[in-house]
Amino acid sequence: MTDECRGPELPAARGPLSAAVLAYLRDGGALPPAEAAAQAPPYGDDLQLALYLCYELHYRGFAGVPADREWDPGLLRLRAALEQRFLAALRADAPVHGSLDDALAALLVEPVHGTGVSHWLRDEGELWHLREYAAQRSLYHLKEADPHAWVLPRLWGRAKAAMAAVEFDEFGGGRGDRVHARLFADLMADLGLDTTYGRYLDAACAEALAVVNMMSLFGLHRALRGALVGHFAAVEITSSPGSRRLAEAMRRTGAGAAAEFFYDEHVEADAVHEQVVRHEVIAGLLQQEPHLAADVTFGIDATGHLEDRFGERLLEAWRAGRSSLRTPYGPPAPAPAAVS
Repeated sequence: MTDECRGPELPAARGPLSAAVLAYLRDGGALPPAEAAAQAPPYGDDLQLALYLCYELHYRGFAGVPADREWDPGLLRLRAALEQRFLAALRADAPVHGSLDDALAALLVEPVHGTGVSHWLRDEGELWHLREYAAQRSLYHLKEADPHAWVLPRLWGRAKAAMAAVEFDEFGGGRGDRVHARLFADLMADLGLDTTYGRYLDAACAEALAVVNMMSLFGLHRALRGALVGHFAAVEITSSPGSRRLAEAMRRTGAGAAAEFFYDEHVEADAVHEQVVRHEVIAGLLQQEPHLAADVTFGIDATGHLEDRFGERLLEAWRAGRSSLRTPYGPPAPAPAAVS
């Protein structure tokens, strides 16, 4: 088995819930009752790591953890309680658009003076900021498009065909060297990061875990297929302009050819994907199941809510000159000396 296929090492606990799940994965034993999940902060480190551990069993698992833990009844019961807490918070906290048309229209508007992470990295970011951003995002990008593939059996006809076409591009169009997860690993190598799958799980903040957990939550539940499509639409519609800014940041800082190429590839590909998702995936889904329009809208709104929280976490740390990582791989690079 190659290192690329091997599951990551188990991380350190972040609280009682994640400690109990980690102990259960290592040695078995008692899991906490569902009531413990109901009392945990829904966006906090402990709940988000516990949920991430449960979900990762459906991807590559963890080194030393038996494969049959994926369908362990006790873990599934606890996962359901964690999901209920997380989903209830998303439904309560995500901004609500009046209609799907309103939600899509908001995604299509590019602010004249943007203040998000990609704007900041383009204009002010240094290489250490880009390294931290890539380390945090690696939890998703090293399995890019995998959570979205779960929706394919839940779609049919026009929506299924269009979704499969987009996924085919994400998985390299039949070429292993063009799989987007492979391209992101190349970006990480350019930035001097460890490309091992799951390497930065300990370092990633709760806000980064929550974004990935949302994808897994929507993807693994047939009842949330509309929300998954809404999330996917939000990603694809906003990806092209954001990727353009990140490509500019990579070029300005001299990050490397592979680092530039990853985002250049997404500028072009996601501009096409945006059209396919809006006019074929969403339209095809709602032609067959019009009652899912509110779920699609919720997926868009929940994505915006969690991405905003993640962006605020990064920018608050960086503007103060601090690392955004829980366990930094090294100190921030010193500012260049002033030229007299």
